[in-house]
Amino acid sequence: MTAGPRPDERPLLVGLRPLGLGDFLTAVPAYRALARAFPGHRRVLAAPAVLEPLARLTGALDGVVDTAPLRPLPAPLRGADLAVDLHGRGPASHRVLLAAGPRRLIAFANPEIPGTESFPRWSDDEHEVVRWCRLLTESGAPADPAELDLPLPPPPPPPGAAGATVVHPGAAYPARRWPPERWSAVAAAEASAGRRVVVTGGPDEVDLAAAVAQGAGLPPEAVLAGRTDLAGLAAVVAAAGRVACGDTGLAHLATALRTPSVVLFGPVPPSRWGPPPDRPWHRALWKGRSGDPHGRTPDPGLLEITADEVVEALSDLPPANWVTKAAGNQPHSAPEPAR
Repeated sequence: MTAGPRPDERPLLVGLRPLGLGDFLTAVPAYRALARAFPGHRRVLAAPAVLEPLARLTGALDGVVDTAPLRPLPAPLRGADLAVDLHGRGPASHRVLLAAGPRRLIAFANPEIPGTESFPRWSDDEHEVVRWCRLLTESGAPADPAELDLPLPPPPPPPGAAGATVVHPGAAYPARRWPPERWSAVAAAEASAGRRVVVTGGPDEVDLAAAVAQGAGLPPEAVLAGRTDLAGLAAVVAAAGRVACGDTGLAHLATALRTPSVVLFGPVPPSRWGPPPDRPWHRALWKGRSGDPHGRTPDPGLLEITADEVVEALSDLPPANWVTKAAGNQPHSAPEPAR
């Protein structure tokens, strides 16, 4: 009789970040810090299963176990040697991890959780990337906020994506959604400048993407929304010449893949969620006003950004093949000629 596969006997490290794409990507330097500090552990992220392909690309995680926000951890994640709260300041997220019985917890201090009094202190004013790096650094696992890059994803991009301008009009909340007609104006200007344009989005943004494309006079095949999974979307962004989007997960994907981008900010300043200021191939547009990022209507500051400003910012971006891929030192492919 042939013996079955041996169970993984390495101690378990669980990172809790059951959030979206942008949240996942801002914590990439933290995952890498954990990999260096705990190389003998099996490192698993408690997060949406859809993030698994990108988790593998980090080189720091062994996998993802599908987990919903602030719900009990699945059975395979209980009894970990180390649990790391990358969700928030607690106490709810701390309690989720502690209920799973880890031997040790890394988290921010919270007065409602006994034993965390000496833990690192939360700061509202930090950039999201810096916040989690500081948590780990102050917990004995030095982290570098610059380690944001991902290697090029393996799937080939859809036809027409290479060298194209990616217009991504969607966002999780209305407060961060710039009007579709303005995105159409930007897409039309890019097409008039001789650049191919594709419009991306999730399965629930197909109608929005189609409306933007139609308003710009683009052909139906320019709409990639609903036609790519997350790995496919990453392949589109990696192959693109430039990205135009709001404060959403795709902006962080452009950062991770070193694709030049213009990102529109409204209720949240780029100092909290924007691209790194030391990367000149990204442009953050913000009018200096803050508001509710979960609001039900477009943020007034976001609406102050004009289509002409976005078009001008796009025209100032360096060509994608000027930007060298730090991960693997791979340059972007040369753009395809416009058609």
